[in-house]
Amino acid sequence: MNNFAVTGEIFAIVVLIIMSAFFAGSETAMTAASRARLHGLAQKGDKRAQQVIDIRHQGERMIGALLMGNSTVNILASSLATSVMIKLFSEGGVFYATAIMTALIVIFAEVMPKTYALYNADKMSTAVAPMVRLTITVFAPFLVVIEAIVKFILNLFGAGIDRVSVGNNIEELRGAIELHQGLEEETQEQRAMLHSILDLDDVWVSEIMTHRQMMKTIDLNQPVNDIVQEVLDSQYTRIPVYKDSPDNIIGVIHAKALLRELQGTGGRAENVNVEKLALEPWFIPDSTSLFDQLQAFRERREHFALVVDEYGSLMGVVTLEDILEEIVGDIDDEHDVAVAGVRKQPNGSYMIDGTVTIRDLNREFEWDFPDENYATLAGLILYEAEKIPEAGQVFNFHGFRFDIVRRQRNQITLVRVTPPKKEDAEQE
Repeated sequence: MNNFAVTGEIFAIVVLIIMSAFFAGSETAMTAASRARLHGLAQKGDKRAQQVIDIRHQGERMIGALLMGNSTVNILASSLATSVMIKLFSEGGVFYATAIMTALIVIFAEVMPKTYALYNADKMSTAVAPMVRLTITVFAPFLVVIEAIVKFILNLFGAGIDRVSVGNNIEELRGAIELHQGLEEETQEQRAMLHSILDLDDVWVSEIMTHRQMMKTIDLNQPVNDIVQEVLDSQYTRIPVYKDSPDNIIGVIHAKALLRELQGTGGRAENVNVEKLALEPWFIPDSTSLFDQLQAFRERREHFALVVDEYGSLMGVVTLEDILEEIVGDIDDEHDVAVAGVRKQPNGSYMIDGTVTIRDLNREFEWDFPDENYATLAGLILYEAEKIPEAGQVFNFHGFRFDIVRRQRNQITLVRVTPPKKEDAEQE
């Protein structure tokens, strides 16, 4: 037996195991590296990060090259080990070679490099990028043939690659948001804000608008002095004005424009032509999504729009601030409860106005009320109860208790909402 030849074969086995570790670790690093961080590094001029991005775009080719390289060196290492063991232990060497190579490959060529790569994916992926690109180039001719064979066989069984779903990027992003960790209160606010941004295209302006019953409007038929006083007393800078009927909105008066005109007339309100000052009203359909409306606000450089239904009837008003508050929460509220119309009680329940939207409640308190068939808390109760409840009635929906505190005509104006206790929620 040639000891020098055996030593050479053992050295070759060690080298092959190191190469196997490289291929296995590279595969894990390339697939586990953060796409966002790599993009950020590439934007800053990191050429290695850009290499990783380019390699990952090759998807199948990258995985195929690394798997082919890994399989080749593992098979070669096992063959050499079998040859060495047969020389040392005759026929029993096959058993020893199998046991030893299995342990060596699993520990040093699979588990250890993949574990390291998993926890250092970004760093390792940029380090091995040049070698991975070289590997893809070397194996490219073989990979073309292999890919053709694989696609042919998959198509033969009706499982073509072109029919495989690549997943929903939006849902992937939502999942990443849910994994966001940190201080509970701060993290909850951040998650809510990010989810709200993703939801802009699925929410209609009718769900966040100020309803016409709560709109501030001004009748142009009254004396100019009264109009000026109403504008000065209002908390709003833009106010719709109408003639004859509240449905007949003919314009929007801006408080600053009115004050400027007053200054020009020396403070004589009777000389101000309010109708001439009013800007042309902008009417939008109630089915407009918040995303589209936000884009429209930006393009038109306006902050105010009147919402109408399919018949042209006035429904309410929506502003740029309404959409921003949908993302970041109530901008003006300085109280403990961020949602206007909600007051927390000492016993853990909440006194909530019927006009408070379901989206605001779900976002603020991480409740899970459905909102497909209604927009407000009052709408939820009417939908579930299938009738107009009386004050004092109690309902239980979705694990919550709803006490009807006040009803005005056919409108539910105040509800006491009692969430389920934590232990009850956990049991469910």
